[in-house]
Amino acid sequence: MTNCGGCCCKNKPEDNTLKNLLAAYNGESNASAKYAVYSEKAKADGYLAIAALFAAASKAETLHAARHARVIKSLGGEAVADIGTYEGKAIDEMLRDAIAGETEEFTHMYPGFIAEAEQVGATAAVASFKGALEAEVVHARLYQEALDNLDAWKAPRKFYVCSVCGWTEEDAAPEKCPICGVSADKFLEF
Repeated sequence: MTNCGGCCCKNKPEDNTLKNLLAAYNGESNASAKYAVYSEKAKADGYLAIAALFAAASKAETLHAARHARVIKSLGGEAVADIGTYEGKAIDEMLRDAIAGETEEFTHMYPGFIAEAEQVGATAAVASFKGALEAEVVHARLYQEALDNLDAWKAPRKFYVCSVCGWTEEDAAPEKCPICGVSADKFLEF
């Protein structure tokens, strides 16, 4: 018999939810760190709207990580991230990297995590994963719009991030957050 180190054979199904939350926490924490670096590079390169978008997305990722951390703690775990080091790149490379990361999260990672959490009735984890997934769809769309028309993204633009769940909106905060329902006054401006 092969020794898997207890990763699958001895764990209860709900242990996968905790493992998935820890992976999501680490991923969101790293995305936040990376986007903060990308924001500074975009600003230095004169892409002020892209810099604001990366700053807003960095904050949103921090909020996703914080929500995951609360659920991890409620399950008896400890949220710890292994933050990598990141460098700014050419603007199109940063946007492609961000699109790839966000798309991976909302097409593969989070749907799998949601399915596993639903199987064990981990409703808090499901809510945390779903909220992040919905926000990542918006981030990917905005990054793609920027990549498709870089010159239009040099002038400043405003972005708004829900301070509760990380939903990101361009131009104005919605009257009510589409994910968590908080009012526009709870949104942060970037």
